[in-house]
Amino acid sequence: MSTYKVIAALGSSFAAGPGIEPVVDQGAMRSGMNYAHQLAGRFGAELVDLTVSGATTANVIDTPQDTGTGSPTAPQLDGVPDNADVVTITAGGNDLQFAGAMLYVAWQRLEPGSPMVSVLGGMFSAGIPEPTPGDIERATAGLVRVIDGARARAPRCRVILVDYLTVLDQGSLDHTPFTAEELEQFLTIQSAIGTVFADAAARTGSELALASALSQGHALGSAEPWVQPFHQDMVRTAGSFHPNEAGMTAIAVELERMLQN
Repeated sequence: MSTYKVIAALGSSFAAGPGIEPVVDQGAMRSGMNYAHQLAGRFGAELVDLTVSGATTANVIDTPQDTGTGSPTAPQLDGVPDNADVVTITAGGNDLQFAGAMLYVAWQRLEPGSPMVSVLGGMFSAGIPEPTPGDIERATAGLVRVIDGARARAPRCRVILVDYLTVLDQGSLDHTPFTAEELEQFLTIQSAIGTVFADAAARTGSELALASALSQGHALGSAEPWVQPFHQDMVRTAGSFHPNEAGMTAIAVELERMLQN
């Protein structure tokens, strides 16, 4: 029998799984086939999935999140049960505005009259954000606080950070709406996210599942991408540039391997 009976999942859309059927929480844009659901299924464990698309580290720690459903979602740490054996964490990318900036640039280029351009435009009036050392440090400090908070809530838990699947590489140019210059800017943010996870893991002694390394060769433009392309469709657009089911499965398999060791 598995020693892992209760698994809790914290994080943003790269953990929640927007655009992957079945949807189990519309407000959170959370999929029943995200990596946490698949992992819990592999161990026959109870899952407490607290992931919410759009979450920053602050939303995980102590800041309620507006999901547009009429009532804010409570800080995710509040829901971590004290008997959790494993807590998975994927957060920090929204602190650096990675997915939002890609979505904004794509809509602006392909359909500048879309309501999405006006919805997102206020956040990117200065263009694609370039992460400064201060931005990276703030995101790292936020992720460290998430880890500390998970350990405080569930003292026996095994914390595993899961960084971002590789969305873009040099081969992605012809398979995205981005110019070469924009692609380089997004690669800079993608690299910064990797730094955030590596540094947070080092500071806290946490385990780190390197989804970024695991997915090398599976970026947009590859033969078997583990992320979704841009969806120029208001119903599906939230899944753009996010993990697909194959990517989530790959992460679940890697987590299962780590937990068996």
